[in-house]
Amino acid sequence: MKNVYFLSDAHLGSLAIDHGRMHERRLVRFLDSIKHKAAAIYLLGDMFDFWYEYKYVVPRGYTRFLGKLSELTDMGVEIHYFTGNHDIWAYNYLEQECGVILHTQPLTTEIYGKVFFLAHGDGLGDPDRKFKMLRAVFHNRFCQVLFSAIHPRWSMWFGQHWAKHSRLKHMKREEPAYMGENREHLVLFTKKYMQTHSNVDCFIYGHRHIELDLQLTKKARVIILGDWIDQFTYVVFDGEHLFMSEYVEGESQP
Repeated sequence: MKNVYFLSDAHLGSLAIDHGRMHERRLVRFLDSIKHKAAAIYLLGDMFDFWYEYKYVVPRGYTRFLGKLSELTDMGVEIHYFTGNHDIWAYNYLEQECGVILHTQPLTTEIYGKVFFLAHGDGLGDPDRKFKMLRAVFHNRFCQVLFSAIHPRWSMWFGQHWAKHSRLKHMKREEPAYMGENREHLVLFTKKYMQTHSNVDCFIYGHRHIELDLQLTKKARVIILGDWIDQFTYVVFDGEHLFMSEYVEGESQP
């Protein structure tokens, strides 16, 4: 039985991250190290810092990452790509050219007999009205059509610098630490969701850039994946055990 992997939040191409090419190569080396062990890989959002597809144009760069995704899907590895709040605007390029399975909404799925609820995590339980309004604008189809009418020379510049501003803002104040079981928005959302969906064994999220593995009940567990900027964390499920690990260069990966 092969492993199933979960990771998120690489923010590839971020103008706020030094040595972007090295950053991408590290992720690609990890994917290469697990390609013969993986049955499926779930990328839970914000793998790109800004991704916007036009009908005939996609962002420059990311050739190593996109090539590795294509290699893995050609080998028969399932790659599930969830859009986050930085890569909402993925339409069909990743599916058609790289062979990934694209998810724009949370997914409940069974893996090796266990039920998983998977999502990037943005918009789930967060009471921030400003963020909710911005998220609604970004997801609005009419606004997307208007943005697509702007020449890529300017729209991509705007998008990349907006993403840089967002990342720098988080870096300056640092990502808020785990706020506790009774204040963490994704944990509160999970507890409420469990009231009507008692069949879920594990909830896995990205978005928050913190590492969390919390057993909520005898059955249900919630995991927040960390990121691939500073932490390089991921989750492995081998069909029996589910655990979080950290990618360290040169070490054999589980």
